[in-house]
Parts: sequence; structure tokens; C-alpha cells
Amino acid sequence: MSENQQNGLQAGLRRRHMTMLAIGGAVGAGLFVGSGNVIRTAGPAAIVSYAAAGLLVLCVLRALGEMVVARPVAGSLAEYARMALGPVAGFTIGWLYWYLYVILVGAEAVAGAAILAAWIDLPQWVLAAALLVVMTAVNLVSVKSFGEFEFWFASIKVAAILVFAVLGILYVLGLWPDAPGGLGNLTAHGGLVPNGVTSIFTAIVAVMFAFGGTEIVTIAAAESSEPGRAVARATSNVLWRVGLFYVLSIFLVVAILPWNDAEVLTSPFVSALERIGVPAAGTVMQAVILTAVLSVLNSAIYVSSRMLYVLTRDGDAPAGLVKLNRNGVPVRAILLGTVAAWGAVIASYVSPDAVFKFLMNSIGVILAFVYLAIMFSQLRLRARLEHEDPASLTYRMWGYPYLSWLVVVALGAVLVSMAVMPDLRSQLVASLVSLLAVAAAYPLRKRFGRKPPVTHVEVLPQDR
Repeated sequence: MSENQQNGLQAGLRRRHMTMLAIGGAVGAGLFVGSGNVIRTAGPAAIVSYAAAGLLVLCVLRALGEMVVARPVAGSLAEYARMALGPVAGFTIGWLYWYLYVILVGAEAVAGAAILAAWIDLPQWVLAAALLVVMTAVNLVSVKSFGEFEFWFASIKVAAILVFAVLGILYVLGLWPDAPGGLGNLTAHGGLVPNGVTSIFTAIVAVMFAFGGTEIVTIAAAESSEPGRAVARATSNVLWRVGLFYVLSIFLVVAILPWNDAEVLTSPFVSALERIGVPAAGTVMQAVILTAVLSVLNSAIYVSSRMLYVLTRDGDAPAGLVKLNRNGVPVRAILLGTVAAWGAVIASYVSPDAVFKFLMNSIGVILAFVYLAIMFSQLRLRARLEHEDPASLTYRMWGYPYLSWLVVVALGAVLVSMAVMPDLRSQLVASLVSLLAVAAAYPLRKRFGRKPPVTHVEVLPQDR
């Protein structure tokens, strides 16, 4: 076995990689496309929905950050569940999270192919295959290769949003040529909350999952030279990112366009840029959306492989998958995730309305389950650390334990809301099926696994 295989994952991610990974994780294609549905649901009050959902996810990330800084580990989400709640929780959260990102790999490949099909005259399945091959190759080279690609993908997304923000502010202030200026659109079409106060909460349910990806930086911490400090910096900066990227962007969209305009539903950012008068706005925005898709695809391959690596190391997956190459990359874990993602790609073409729809629904609420596991883990681990090692709590969850419990209640309310909303109930049911299927597999792992369930989690040094 090589030195790298003995030492495990390598610290190939630098500070700039971690910073942009955290920023890029907060901005997916959902912001550029999916925000139209949220605006249609809540009207201008979508601003409030994004702000509230952002604060909720920020609290979850702060709780996770507390654990990462105090006890940095590889595969943090699953390992903190294992550390605080036991091996059943670690097994279940680890496999659920892996499944979530494997399906995302397939879904993002399909989405990217749909965009490329407008420019390249090839079957969409060929384009999806090409995207999968390219981004898999990027991840196979080294973690630094993954970090570099994600750095530039995130940079493009950030630059696009900054340009949109500057143009939008100039337009709203009346400083853009022929711009009427003002905030009349916020109240001119039924008021600030045209569909009632309940629409704000309805939109929050959909918006919350748009922030999925902010937690990726804690997974990558295991391959950073200073895992604790890197996560502390990244999570501390989430608030202004949420404010700039989501709240300000949505504010500008509903200020520039009437919320009930049909164009808002299809592509709010493109429509806003066209209203401002930006030439070739559609083409430019499609390129940005493609970048966002590739960024999520790149990150999803990375996250799924690292989570599978940790599951393998803990004996919850076949032992052969833990093997690393000379660059410290879990090649087999990456390839298995890509192969599994092909199932989603094939389903999207063979059975888009049945199998693929179920797959997408089945990951719809997994993040809520993961967030709940994070909060319960933080509550348990914080109490333990305050008793055993209070000096390690240098980065703390705000308002413990009251805010932690409030977040748990809020997440529970989101799940209850989904149960009573006909449009979202299918996602909840399908995701519960996923959760129960994974949990039901644990007794088999416990009985037939070559390695007994792991309860002790190896903690990484703060600086390497």
C-alpha cells in the first residue's frame, strides 16, 4: 500500500479553494431558474421567503461548523451523526447523503445536456455522457484539480451575480438609460404580499432546499490543510453570501419586473436583463446557468465519492472502495458513483414521467433529514464537549440550546407543511421511502458486515 493510501485523503485544497467552494455551494442553477416558481407563489414577498430560509440554513451550518471546528473529521455529516447518535445514524445519514448526490450527478448531467443541445447538434444523451466523462476525469486527477475547477466555476457565478446586482441597482435607481426607476413593482400588482401571508411560508418550504450545497465545505475540510479554521471562515461568511446572492437578487428581479409577468416564471434573470436592455441576455445567462450546472455536477461527484470513502472506511460499504491512488483520490468510489448516476440519466430518457420523476422526488426532502441529524448531533455533542473538553468549543452555535431546538422545530414544521401541500406531498413520501429503505438495510450490515459497526470516529489534526 502506498504512503498516500496509508495516510488517507490528502490536504490538496487551499484557502481560496475552500472560500470559493463555500460561495459556489450557495449558488446553484435553482437560483437562476427555480426562483421563478417561488416568485409566482409568494409575489414580491419571495424576498422574505428567501431571507427566512437562508437564516434557517445558516443556523444549521453554524451548528455543523461548531462540530467541525471542535472535532474535524472526514465525511463530517455522517461521522457526527455516528459520533453523537450512534452507528445506525451514521450509516443511515451517510448512505442517504451519498444517494442524494448520486442522483444529483445524473440530474445535473441531464440539465447540462439540455442547455448544450441548443448549441450543439447532438443527441442529448451523448451530451450528458460527455459531461459525465469530463467531470469524472476532473475528479479522478486529484482533489486539487477538483478545487481548481470549482474555484473558477464559482468565480463565474459570483461575477455574474455581481454584474446583475450592479445593473439592477442602476436600473432601480433610474440611473440606467431609459430606466423608469423606483420600486413601484413591489406594490403595484396586488401589494407586497398578493397571495396572502401563508404564501410566504409555502415558498419557504421550496426555497430551503435551494440552499443545499452550503454544507459541502465541511465535507471538503478533510482535504484542507487547516480544516477547523477553513470551515469557521467559510461558515462565518455565509450570511453576506445569502444576502447578496439570493435576497438582493430576488429583490431586484421583483423590483424590475411585475411578479405576475409570465416571463418571471420561465426565466426571471433573463427576463430582468432583457427589460434592462442588456444585449444577448438570454445567451449570456444560459452560459452562466450551464456553469452553475457544471459546478453542481463537479461538486456532486466529489461529495458522493468522499461520503462513500468514509462509509467504506467505517465498514458500511465494500472494503475495496476505500483504496486511494497515489494522489490520494478514491478512484473506485468516484467511478461507482458515476456508474450509479448513469441509472438516473438512462431513466430520464427511458421513463421521464415515472422512474426519473420518482428518483427526483426521492431526494427532495433528504436534506431536511440531514439537517435534523446535524441539529440533534450538535445538541448531543455540545453537551458532551462542555463536560469533557470545553476548550475545544472555540466556534459556538448561537443561543445554545434554545436556538438549536428552535431550528429543530422549524425543520419539523417544514416537513409537516409538505405533508399537507398536495404539490409537495409526493416528494415527502418518496423521500421517506428512501429513508426507510436505508434504515432497513442496517441490520443486514450489522449481521453480515466483515467489520463490526464503528462507534469511535478518528479526529483530524487542526493543522497539517
